[in-house]
Amino acid sequence: MGQPITVVSQKSSTVGVVRFEVNRCLTGMGHERYRPDQEILGGAPADELARRLFELGGISGIHINSNMITVESTPDLNVDRVVEAIAGLHLYYPEGTEVSGDDG
Repeated sequence: MGQPITVVSQKSSTVGVVRFEVNRCLTGMGHERYRPDQEILGGAPADELARRLFELGGISGIHINSNMITVESTPDLNVDRVVEAIAGLHLYYPEGTEVSGDDG
C-alpha cells in the first residue's frame, strides 16, 4: 500500500557525490541538509528519508531540495540500496506483507 517513488541515480563529476532525482517533491521550495552527527528530530518526508539513508551507512552528508537528493558518500556506498530506500519512502506495506481485509 502506498505509492512507490520513481528514482533515477546519476554520479556527479565530483568524486563521492551521487545525485538522485525523484518524481515527488520532498521539501517544497526549501533546502534540507543533514550530517551523520546531527540528530534528526523532524517528521517531514525529507527528515525520515535522511534517517533511513544514514542507517544504510557509507553516507557523510545529504542535501535535499524539492525532488533532488544529493548524497556525499564513501567508496563503499551501495547505490542500489539507496535507490530502494528512496523508492520505499511512502510504502506502508512493503512487498510481501500480508494485509488483512478484516476491519475487526
